[in-house]
Amino acid sequence: MLPLQEVTNRLAEADAVLVSVHETAGSVPRERGAWMAVFANDLIGTIGGGHLELQAIEEARRRLEGGTGDPVLRYALGPSLGQCCGGVVHLRYERLGAPDARSLVKRFSDNAPPVALFGGGHVGKALVQVLGTLPFSVTWIDSRDEIFPADVPDNVQCEHSDPVHAAVAQLAPRSRVLVMSFSHAEDLDIVAACLRRLRERGDLPYVGLIGSKTKWATFRHRLEERGFHKQELAQVTCPIGVPGIMGKEPAVIAVAVAAQLLQAPLS
Repeated sequence: MLPLQEVTNRLAEADAVLVSVHETAGSVPRERGAWMAVFANDLIGTIGGGHLELQAIEEARRRLEGGTGDPVLRYALGPSLGQCCGGVVHLRYERLGAPDARSLVKRFSDNAPPVALFGGGHVGKALVQVLGTLPFSVTWIDSRDEIFPADVPDNVQCEHSDPVHAAVAQLAPRSRVLVMSFSHAEDLDIVAACLRRLRERGDLPYVGLIGSKTKWATFRHRLEERGFHKQELAQVTCPIGVPGIMGKEPAVIAVAVAAQLLQAPLS
């Protein structure tokens, strides 16, 4: 089960305190937005481990028992805390109950970089499982409505679009786009729609197409025939995935592609 799903499920039975990294300065173990949910006898997520996390867990459980305090506390990561990072972390404490589960999912989705995944095949399914554990808000799109599984991670929304490339115009700004449909014809139309959107709005920081260098050579020629020039075509990444990972299994490809998404700029 994915961490956020586990939290929302557990909130139906017991309250928790959400501890999140609100602000940082200097060298710190986790970035702003990192979180953990502290239950009376359990913990989901992490803000970096070490003495900082231990103190935060103690403070969260004190609040679960009725204790009060400022919503944000400051921690200096020096000798007094038993950590040598040298930075400063401000942690936010929020008590959560069952009524907060839905708003919690929306909150994490709204703050996450958007990803548009076109294609519900083997690699698409494997990639959704990986992206479900990462800080992305995923729109999973296919022209075949029946292709989507019954259960998907909380940060994934399924969308049927026929023709599939019509969905490109409605993507969230700054979406990272992955193209891996069941059809080369669909792939070509999706890439062309992305290039048109880049020409008009320039708001897709990453457009990745699954396939070989040979596939991209063919696509490049066909896209040139549609009026796209060399500089525009250079905005498409094909093949996709971080270099040096040679496996062809769907799960291996998914890990390599997810790593490349994490390297993509935010804007």
